[in-house]
Amino acid sequence: MKTDDSELWQEFTVDQIENLDRIIEKFQGKPGGLIPVLEAAQVLLGYLPVPIQKRIAAGLNLPISRVYGVVTFYSFFTMEPRGKHTVRVCLGTACYVRGGKAVVEAMGKEFGVEEGGTTADRLFTFETVRCIGACGLAPAVIVSEDVYGGVKPSRIKDILGKYS
Repeated sequence: MKTDDSELWQEFTVDQIENLDRIIEKFQGKPGGLIPVLEAAQVLLGYLPVPIQKRIAAGLNLPISRVYGVVTFYSFFTMEPRGKHTVRVCLGTACYVRGGKAVVEAMGKEFGVEEGGTTADRLFTFETVRCIGACGLAPAVIVSEDVYGGVKPSRIKDILGKYS
């Protein structure tokens, strides 16, 4: 594959790149192969930075603009590293009026990460959502698939400590 690999080796292992190349080869010349390649690449690598997109484009003989367009169009693709666990703080009406905003502020203060960001150790990605449908538990927080209700800012450290 003819691409400038210098950026890839800083972030990914040789095994990861070799596995990516096998994924690309599996879909070469197949119509509709781009999205399955992107999905598999994101599972393998955790995210889809531009150097990876360039490698995929070259391997599938597609313009980089097409690959980039698909990655930026679909919300389930990410170009930034994500944490092992996604922390979602609900800011729907019930959660907001019962202290959701204070939970958001505590998350930022305790873990040094803003909404939409990932902790330096890549353990947590922090997001806010408008409603999780658990208004009776307000304010609510979801960590990966686990739902926590009645969350006070003082509990954030203890809750996330279970995932460290």
